[in-house]
Amino acid sequence: MTLAGIIGGATAWSTHFVAMLGYQTTLLIGYNAVLTVASLALVVVTTSIGFYIAAYCRVSWRAEAGGAVIGAGIALMHYVGLHALEVQGDFVWEWGYVIASFAFAILFSALALNQATRPTTYMFRYSGKLAFVLGIVALHFTGMTALTIVPHALVMPSTTVLSPSLLAGGVIAVMLILGLVAMITYMIDLQNARHAGERYRHLALHDPLTGVENRAGLEEHIETLMTAYSGDTARIAVVAIDLNRFKEINDVHGHAAGDQVLRVFAARASEALRDGEFLSRFGGDEFVAVKHPVYSRRDAAAFAARLLAVAQRGIEWKDTTLSVSGSAGYALYPEDARSPAGLIEYADIAMYHAKSHGEVNAVAYDPSLAAANRERSVIAMDLSGAVERGEFELYYQPQNDVATREVLGYEALIRWHHPTLGMVSPAVFIPVAEETGQITHIGAWALLDACREAASWEKPLTVAVNVAAAQLASEEFVRLVREILLETGLEPHRLELEMTESGIIGDVPHALHMVRQLKKLGVRIAMDDFGTGYSSLATLQNFPFDKIKIDREFIGNLGSNQHSAAIIKAAVILGASLDKTVVAEGVESEEHMTFLEEVGCNTVQGYLFGKPQPVSAILRPQKPAEADPGLQLKSFAEALPAEQLSAAS
Repeated sequence: MTLAGIIGGATAWSTHFVAMLGYQTTLLIGYNAVLTVASLALVVVTTSIGFYIAAYCRVSWRAEAGGAVIGAGIALMHYVGLHALEVQGDFVWEWGYVIASFAFAILFSALALNQATRPTTYMFRYSGKLAFVLGIVALHFTGMTALTIVPHALVMPSTTVLSPSLLAGGVIAVMLILGLVAMITYMIDLQNARHAGERYRHLALHDPLTGVENRAGLEEHIETLMTAYSGDTARIAVVAIDLNRFKEINDVHGHAAGDQVLRVFAARASEALRDGEFLSRFGGDEFVAVKHPVYSRRDAAAFAARLLAVAQRGIEWKDTTLSVSGSAGYALYPEDARSPAGLIEYADIAMYHAKSHGEVNAVAYDPSLAAANRERSVIAMDLSGAVERGEFELYYQPQNDVATREVLGYEALIRWHHPTLGMVSPAVFIPVAEETGQITHIGAWALLDACREAASWEKPLTVAVNVAAAQLASEEFVRLVREILLETGLEPHRLELEMTESGIIGDVPHALHMVRQLKKLGVRIAMDDFGTGYSSLATLQNFPFDKIKIDREFIGNLGSNQHSAAIIKAAVILGASLDKTVVAEGVESEEHMTFLEEVGCNTVQGYLFGKPQPVSAILRPQKPAEADPGLQLKSFAEALPAEQLSAAS
C-alpha cells in the first residue's frame, strides 16, 4: 500500500512538472525548492491515504471515497506546484476554473477507482484507467486556464530558485529512484511469494501435529514412484499402521496425551526409516508408510515389523507410561493395485483384518479380505441404531455350585437379532463395535437391561455382565453403574462385572482406580479368562477381584492335555489362598465335574447345566444335560462363537 502511494503520487507529481516545463514564457525564472518538494510529499501522502480508504474501510462507498481523496490530493499538489513558480509578476486567479479543476480531479478519480474495484466486465478496468487520465488532463488544463500572470515592470533575476533544466533533471532522478525502488520491491515481493508458496505447499502436504506428510503428500509420493516405475522386479510396498488403545488413552488422559502419542510415534518411526522409505499420517491414529524398492513380500513384512516394534515402545506422559501397540497390513504395487488410492485401500483392509483378529504381525492383502471388509462395513453401519431399534437381547447362562449343583447366578450374554442376517454371533459384531466405539453404548444398554431383569427375580441370584475395555476407560462408567443400580433397585452385591486382563493392561493405574470406585459401590468384580492374559499373577496381586474365572480352553483340554489339569489345580489353590471364588467355564461333562470337585473348585458354568437362553427359558426349572460326550462336544462346538462374547465384550 505504501509503494502504491509513493509510485502513484510521484507519477502524478512528475506529470505536473514535466507539463510545466513545457510552459514557455519570458517571465519564468525558476521553481521554489521548498514548495516543489512539499508538493511531492503532499501528493504521496494523500494518494496513500486514498488507496488505504479504498482497500480497507468497511463502507459500501469506500472505493469512491478513496478516489475522491486521491483526486483532491492531486489537485492540491497542482496548485502548490504552481505556487512554486518564481516569476516577476502577479498571479491572478479565476476561481470558477479553480473550483471546476478540483471537481474534475475528484469526480474522475472517484470514477476511476469505482471502475477498477467494481468491474462488471473486463473492459471496465480500461475505463478506470481512462477516467484517471481524463481527470489529470482536465485538472491540469482547467487549472492553467484559471491562472493569469501579470508581469512586473522591472524584471530582476533570482539566484535562490531551481532552474527549469535543474528541475527536469530532478524529475528524472526522482522517477529513476522510484522505478528502482519499485523494481527492488517487486523482486522482494516475488521472493516472498515464492517462499509463501513453498510454505503453503509444505502445509498442504504435511500434517501440522506430527510434521510427517499427510494424505495428499502420501498420494503424491506414491504417484511419483509409480510414474518412475521401470517395470523391473522391484515393487512398491504400502503399509498401513493403526495404533491400538489410542481411543482409551484419549478418553482417560485427554487429547493432549493422544497428541503426544502421535508425535512421539511419528518421530521414532521417522528415525527408523532408511533410504527409500517414507512415512505419513493418514488420519486419526493411522499412519501409512511406503518402501521402494521391495523385491518380495518378506521385505515388506520386515519393513512393517520394524515399524510395529517402534509402536510397542512405551511413551512417557507426565507421571505415567502410556502403553500402545500397532496393527499393520500391507499391499504391493503392481500385484495388488495400480493406483495410489487402491494401494492405500487394500493396505487398510489388511490392517483392519490384523486388528480385528489380534494379529501381532503385519497381514498381507488378499482378495478374500476385501469381501470380509465389506461385510464388516455392513455390520458397522447396521450396528448404529440397533439398540434403539430393539434388535439386541440378553441370553443368560447359569453358574452352579459344584457341591450342591444349585444355581447361584447367571451370566448375561448379548445376542443380536439382525433383521436380514438373522442371529449374528457376538464373535462377529463385538470386535466391530469395539473398533467403531459403539461398544460403550451397547454395553450400557446390556448393563441396564441385565440389572432391570435381575431386580425382578424372586430369588436374590447374582447377575454377571461383561465390561469392555472402552467402558472401563471412560471416566463416566462408575457414575453410570451407580445410576443404573439406583434406577433398577438392584442390590449392588448381586451385580458382578467381568473384565479381562486385556481390558485393563492398557492403563493399569486408571483401571485400578475404576475398580476400587466400583468396589466402593458394593459391586463384585470378576477376572474373566484367567490364564490367557499377560501377567495374571501380578494383576491378581494388585486388583481387588472377588472372583476368578478359569478360561474354557483349559477345561476343554482336560482329557487331552495333562498341563491343563495342572494349571486348573494351581488356579484353584491360588484362588483359595487369596480368598477368591473360582469359576470354571466350559464344563461339558460329568468327568469335568468330578475333576473340579476333587481339586476344590467352587463354581462351574457350562453346557452341562445349560446353554445361554432367553430369560423366559431360564425361569423354568432346568435339569442337567445328559452326559453324552458326543452330544456335549457337538453342542459346545455349535455354541463356540457365541461363547466367545465373554472375552470380547
